[in-house]
Formats: sequence, structure tokens, C-alpha cells
Amino acid sequence: MSRPPLPPFTAATAAQKARMAEDAWNGRDPARVALAYTAESRWRNRAEFLQGRPAIEAFLARKWARELDYRLIKEVWAFEANRIAVRFAYEWHDDSGQWFRSYGNENWQFDEHGLMAERHASINDLPITEAERKFHWPAGRRPDDHPGLSALGL
Repeated sequence: MSRPPLPPFTAATAAQKARMAEDAWNGRDPARVALAYTAESRWRNRAEFLQGRPAIEAFLARKWARELDYRLIKEVWAFEANRIAVRFAYEWHDDSGQWFRSYGNENWQFDEHGLMAERHASINDLPITEAERKFHWPAGRRPDDHPGLSALGL
């Protein structure tokens, strides 16, 4: 299975890969998202270590059951050959109605087929009020005219 764009990445293809990941995660379909990773992909997400698509899919199902009304924006920070570093922010609320903005950085490494073989994520959660939210679009893909992280001052 191939998942273009393929490494080595350019500025344009790294940005395309990041937007594709953002779009998929905003779709909140764990099975679909897991297909972007190698069968034995290794993850570090906060303090959790995962390996393989079944573990990734289960993790994402738990995540989106807890992080309600999830909206994500990713932005490329750096890239080289088969690696991309992104920064991101996402907004969500818990089942009590408390809103959060979660900030983080991810380091990605891809195989020759464009599948992510490694993902290392560091994430911090900031409680916010509903009035402080900046990500206002219907569930799913962020509209092309919605500002990104830099334009929002994040």
C-alpha cells in the first residue's frame, strides 16, 4: 500500500502530508486514520507507548470518546528526507463541559511507501473557557479559509 506524497519531502509535500493528517484526524474515524501508519508503527503519545495499527486504532477510539467536539490544526515546523516535524493545537471539551486547548509537537518518520513508521508526540492541555475558543467550524475538515496556527497567533 502506498500513501503519497512519498519521501523525500519538499516544503510543498510536507505541508500536503500535514494537512492530510489534520483532515483525517478531524474526521475522527480511528480505523481510517490507522491506515496511514505502518502495520508495526511505533508511537509515543504523552506518556503512552503504542505499537501497531490495532493499538493505534484502540487508542484513537478512546481518545475521541473522551475528547468531545475535537477540532485540530497542524502546521509543519521542519522537514528533511523522510521526516516531518509539526506543531499543532486542538480544542475539545470533556463530558463535564470543560473546554481545553491542547498544544503539542510531533516528530514523524515515514517509510518509502509514505506510511508513518514512527510518531513521537508531546502534548500539554490548557483549560479554556468556551469564549476563548478559536476553532469554529462544523465537525470534520477545517475549511480552507479558516486561519491556521500562525494566523491565529498560536
